[in-house]
Amino acid sequence: MMLTIGAFAKASRLSPKALRLYDELDLLRPERVDPDTGYRHYAPEQLERARLVAWLRRLGMPLARIRTVCALPPGPAAQEIRAYWAGVEAETATRRDLAAFLVDHLTPTSEEDTTMLELRYAALSDTGLVRPANQDTAYAGTRVLAVADGFGPAGAPASTAAVEALKTLDRETLPAGSVLNLLEDAVRGATTAVRDIAGGEDGTTLTAMLWTGSQLALVHIGDSRAYLLRDGVLFRITHDHTVVQSMIDEGRLTPEEATAHPQRALLLKALTTDDTISTPDLRLQDTHPGDRYLLCSDGLSSVVPDPTIQRILGSVQDPETAVRRLITEANEAGGPDNVSCVVADVVEAWASPRREPSQADGHGDGEDTLPR
Repeated sequence: MMLTIGAFAKASRLSPKALRLYDELDLLRPERVDPDTGYRHYAPEQLERARLVAWLRRLGMPLARIRTVCALPPGPAAQEIRAYWAGVEAETATRRDLAAFLVDHLTPTSEEDTTMLELRYAALSDTGLVRPANQDTAYAGTRVLAVADGFGPAGAPASTAAVEALKTLDRETLPAGSVLNLLEDAVRGATTAVRDIAGGEDGTTLTAMLWTGSQLALVHIGDSRAYLLRDGVLFRITHDHTVVQSMIDEGRLTPEEATAHPQRALLLKALTTDDTISTPDLRLQDTHPGDRYLLCSDGLSSVVPDPTIQRILGSVQDPETAVRRLITEANEAGGPDNVSCVVADVVEAWASPRREPSQADGHGDGEDTLPR
């Protein structure tokens, strides 16, 4: 028995207006349209698809993506929904961080309530035991922390150029309330600098932080990582832009399977000559006194498990000693890649002596690499 558009709308919880729109978009065609009156009639078997469309709309999924989901068998459709929701959660987290920043920025504070904080930091880069040259760059200064992992024939100058473009922020006065815009502008400069050097196969990852005095603005693209050690617990605060990470997000691969996947180093995003894959993630990170941050290239994270990283960060007090311990750990695990680390502690200003910036890229006289 055919259902009128009114009866079908009531059963599917979609309005007649929505059903007419979905007909026009070829998303949910009626079973029959009366040639004389134009009335739409639907088969009861179409209710399942209509309800799926209604549920997906409640999730906020765009109509074009709903069409894709509806065209898939149940298993792949579930994976598509999972991938969409992972993106929604990532975007929501970024917006939540921005909202928290704005609330904090606009909330008046008295001098008695304000604790002056600063960073105590160290950076180190090492060629590793297998690669003939070091294409990484690591930098730590009073405001800027950065790790870049170059690839391709011009990978080394590409990573250096990206970090050099951010170092200007170490010398500038930061205008209140516009730190993300400032960092985004600096990343555009980094992208331009990389493109001036890179060919079609060249590029670099970039994971960097800009210190405001109370928060860290984070920029991230590629598979270098940022970690936070807070109250003894290690958190990864970046998301890898790799093929295997996308497969994990979609439920097609477990984290354990990813470690041995043949495409685990294949990047989906990086700073390159291609505009479509050069858009980084930007977010704000609240800080607490006692926080410890680690930025590292995949030469560390691919061979040293998170529990070991947590143990070293939690047991070694001095940042310079910590970066050396981490790189030694990577080399003892075979050192298959260049490895770079930046460790920065958030401390009360009186507790930290003023330090000079530290850069390590392995492209010069070798003083920034570990002795063999």
